[in-house]
Amino acid sequence: MDDRSQSGRAPGCCSLRLRLALLLHFCNVSMMSQRACLSLTMVAMVNGTGPQGPPNASTPEPLDDARNPVYNWSPRTQGIILSSVTYGMLLTQVPVGYLSGIYPVKNMVGSALLLSSLLSLLVPLAAGVGASAVIACRVAQGLSQGTVLVAQHMVWTKWAPLSERGRLTSLSLSGLMLGPSLALCVTGLICQALGWPMVFYVFGAGGCALSLCWFLLFHDDPKGHPCISPGEKELIASSLAEQDSSAGKSVPIRAVLKSLPVWAISLGCFAFSWTNHVMFLYLPTFISSKLHVNVRENGLLSALPHLFCWLLGILAGHMSDGFLSRKMLSVLAVRKLFTALGLLLPAVFVVSLLYLGPSFHGTVSCLTLASATLGFCMAGIVINPLDIAPRYYGFLKGVTVLIRMTGGLTSSTLAGIILDQAPEAAWATIFFLMAAVNVSSLLFYLVFAAADVQAWAQEKQLTRL
Repeated sequence: MDDRSQSGRAPGCCSLRLRLALLLHFCNVSMMSQRACLSLTMVAMVNGTGPQGPPNASTPEPLDDARNPVYNWSPRTQGIILSSVTYGMLLTQVPVGYLSGIYPVKNMVGSALLLSSLLSLLVPLAAGVGASAVIACRVAQGLSQGTVLVAQHMVWTKWAPLSERGRLTSLSLSGLMLGPSLALCVTGLICQALGWPMVFYVFGAGGCALSLCWFLLFHDDPKGHPCISPGEKELIASSLAEQDSSAGKSVPIRAVLKSLPVWAISLGCFAFSWTNHVMFLYLPTFISSKLHVNVRENGLLSALPHLFCWLLGILAGHMSDGFLSRKMLSVLAVRKLFTALGLLLPAVFVVSLLYLGPSFHGTVSCLTLASATLGFCMAGIVINPLDIAPRYYGFLKGVTVLIRMTGGLTSSTLAGIILDQAPEAAWATIFFLMAAVNVSSLLFYLVFAAADVQAWAQEKQLTRL
């Protein structure tokens, strides 16, 4: 089938650009699996994460000490270890965003994924050395994973026709949500069958294999790819010839910093990451301390929220496109609606956890919905920068991701400190604080958000710093 006939609908099922999106999808799954597995292996790596369960609770099955070395790390130390990967990712956003426009994306993404995978293989050895070695290893992983996260956006500036950029980007980025779900499912099984060190070996080896596939299959420019069809090459070239590029033009930094819509998006992203990191990193710990299940069951229960978040994020994209194509809502109304759902509903569900009592099914349901409903933000604040400044989308994405990661770093570190100092009331404090951040950020967004191209982002605007 001629690729040209696919323009405006969906990429052809055999198109090279779709296969590259799937490759990036699996690279993101691998990267997030390497990141997520530690939140569950931590349950098996330390002496304990919570009090013993009540008499009628499921008793955690002891793990083989020979295959599962145990370390005496305090909750504060665990919090630093779990959040250390974010420290590394935080440092890469702006530099990588700049360098990805200069150096080949193929080399940046492939090398960074390979480095992250090799570091994953070293985590068990680092744990034997001490907590400091694990922290250093995870910070280095954060540097490499941050490079993959930022640089991959440049792929679609050359490979995606304008009418398909949203679909291809969402397909590749959906691996970031699917990765934790798959990792947590597999991690619990591996921990019980082979020991927690094998988790890092499996995900590290898988990442090395994917990085090799990336080097073999990806080319920075469609014109130089040996497997692309002439029709697909012409389709991409003709589409991208029409786009308005900001290459070689100064970013109006002063105007960006004064823009209330930019700050509204940034604060929304801050709240999104605050909630996501707490759920992402501490969900296995909460399940272990409150439900008292074994590590295999913990992994399966921890995977459920991420799986539903992945599904709901995809559904939110289709729903928002449906509202816009049928002209049922304006772009601004769609962005506000899905941002409100993505920030308010998680706050409601985590606070509800505190009043459920010992209900197993109620706790699992609220945990699942609290994390899953974050997926609504994919059709809200996550894509909003493209509405207000398409010419400077890459720069704005770097800024919002940087602020977003600051929220994740703050929440994950603070949660570890709270758990260490006040273990009895820790979860109430963590969840109420999460709800307060979400609601306050949402209110600011609802007041100051915009969805039209800002004056400083239009063609005639020549504002410079």
